[in-house]
Amino acid sequence: QVQLVESGGGLVQAGGSLRLSCADSGRTFRSYAMGWFRQAPGKEREFVAAISWKAGITDYADSVKGRFTISGDNAKNTVYLQMNSLKSEDTAVYYCAADFKGDSYIPSWDSWGQGTQVTVSS
Repeated sequence: QVQLVESGGGLVQAGGSLRLSCADSGRTFRSYAMGWFRQAPGKEREFVAAISWKAGITDYADSVKGRFTISGDNAKNTVYLQMNSLKSEDTAVYYCAADFKGDSYIPSWDSWGQGTQVTVSS
């Protein structure tokens, strides 16, 4: 069964760091882009960061620029999110997503993980 699986979430104090990982199982073809989204209680899911091997770029939400770093390996369909200087407002469920179609330079997120909880205590 094909799926994206996130790991690395947890509880951390404000100012601390966490590293999220996402790995894909079951697929034999490469992704064109992978990214991270998050959803806080009572809020809509929002974009955090993405890496596009098709376009050769990374992109970040303004709220995480300078604090979070996305990296990955499309041959292994894995993506990581290094989160530094965490703030209480970063508390959310973090979801991994991937574009396996590659129809456009703008990713079409056709696969999603189940999410991992990140809680930042102040």
